[in-house]
Amino acid sequence: MSALATLARTIESGTPAHRDRAVDGLRALALLAVPTGHWLLGGFTLSGDGALHNASPLATFAGLAPVSWVLQMLGIFFLVGGYASVLSYRRRKGSAGDWLRGRLARLGRPVLGVTAVWAVLLPLLHYGAGVPLDTLRTASTLVIQPLWFVGVYTVVTALTPLCVRAARRLGVWAAAPLLGSVAVVDFLRYGPGADFVPSWLSLLNILPGWLFAYQLGVSWGEGRVTRVHARWLLLGGAVLFAALLLVFGYPASMVGVPGEARTNSHPPSLLVLALAAAQSGAAILLRDRIGRLLARPALWAPVVVVNLSAMTVLCWHQTAMLAAAVPGSYLGEVPGLVGAPDSAGWILARLAWMPVFAGLLALIGRYARGFESPWTRTGPAPRVLAGLLAAGFAVFALGLG
Repeated sequence: MSALATLARTIESGTPAHRDRAVDGLRALALLAVPTGHWLLGGFTLSGDGALHNASPLATFAGLAPVSWVLQMLGIFFLVGGYASVLSYRRRKGSAGDWLRGRLARLGRPVLGVTAVWAVLLPLLHYGAGVPLDTLRTASTLVIQPLWFVGVYTVVTALTPLCVRAARRLGVWAAAPLLGSVAVVDFLRYGPGADFVPSWLSLLNILPGWLFAYQLGVSWGEGRVTRVHARWLLLGGAVLFAALLLVFGYPASMVGVPGEARTNSHPPSLLVLALAAAQSGAAILLRDRIGRLLARPALWAPVVVVNLSAMTVLCWHQTAMLAAAVPGSYLGEVPGLVGAPDSAGWILARLAWMPVFAGLLALIGRYARGFESPWTRTGPAPRVLAGLLAAGFAVFALGLG
């Protein structure tokens, strides 16, 4: 028996019978969509001084926008996050506060780790290896880019007790006011009087926009979402999605496109919620089939491995791409790695680079996964130092310093 087969059997034998494999499978799928999307839709150009700058193939290939519909799976991530939080919240042994502190620590440690490490890397790369400052600013932006998700997820996790009460009272309809709130803000932003609306108003969509799918997940975990509800979510979300694109002129891409005045994801627009509703309905309807599929040890093992490394994948996948791109920039333009993403050849070359990025992420993850474990061997001084380093990196990455 091969080592991989042995590992699969070991994982299978250690899986409790009550484990919801479908939910874990959906979480792993949504998680892997994040690095896949960033690696596929994020490119680099090289300036005259040898510095790297962000670029996107979507600026040239608008026809790639449907790819972003498939890869934008944060709705699924928040859905299963809400579902899993309900189960964990029910099984808690201490107070709600103790439960929340434990959940937030699991989210915060990996973020603190990656930002502190990068705070140390910045001067080493610049003064020790001569990496241009603009390259480091580009790298810092990419590293911090996915971490906004952790901040939002932290807030919605803190709202779990309120979401549970809402689900028990209103069932699946507990998510409806969140959809309505985003619709109102979008109407003010893009409606007849949009010229008189302050730009900061869009920030009002951040919490309800991402809480929507989480609340659906909480209602699902409370047993208040039936298959009939799921069918309506799928149908209603798909119809709303099509109407927003074809009638109301929403941007087709689910991610920001350079040069475009409007974006769907930062903060989330009504189109994001329509997609999340359709995805959530489909996920709930397919739950049993996914569960049966993942009863196979060979398919279940990678799901377990991905879920055990969830925060490592989220926090370090951009670093993996940069580990190839920064050294590559010294060679000039490298197809699919460094150079304008404006040709079909670039797309094919980038696809060839994807396994390299994945391999680098696996290598980095062997060491970075330690940040996900409780820091039981460190005293207060190292934690304070890590916090200061992380804060310094954030200042640099956000262009505040």
